Amino acid sequence: MKRSVSILAMTAVVGSGLAMAGVAMAQQPANPAPARPTAPMPQYTAADANAVLNARIAALKTVIALTPEQEKLWPPVEAAIRDIAKSSFERLKQRLAGPPTTDFLVALGKIADNEEARARDLKTFIAAAKPLVATLSPEQKRRVPAFFGMIDFPGGQPSGQLWLFEEEEG
Repeated sequence: MKRSVSILAMTAVVGSGLAMAGVAMAQQPANPAPARPTAPMPQYTAADANAVLNARIAALKTVIALTPEQEKLWPPVEAAIRDIAKSSFERLKQRLAGPPTTDFLVALGKIADNEEARARDLKTFIAAAKPLVATLSPEQKRRVPAFFGMIDFPGGQPSGQLWLFEEEEG
């Protein structure tokens, strides 16, 4: 009897200790928020965006590994990419300059307008790229979708996921 009382007391002490530890752990956040930097991040400028675009264009040319004959067909492709980046950035500036949209139908209308503009931009790119793509080897053609990030979306890529429109996303 004495032994069962002492086991019961020890169980109560251990159990309450575990319960207290559980309460203490529950009060601690599972993933504490990272400390905020004391200085704000520098503003991402148009020059920064242009530098990234230049790097991506150079990388795309490197990935494709254009031959000297194919190189002659490159300028319209590069111009189309630059035009897309410019119009994408203009849409972002327009969106940020306007007041916040509170009506969901207005917001959906803006999304539709932007998707139409992206579709026009993509069609311009396709028209510019067709002559070059017609000369690419199967190996070169295989590299392009992967570079654009299209391999994760069999059957279709949401236009907002293409790096061509990254500036628009802000």
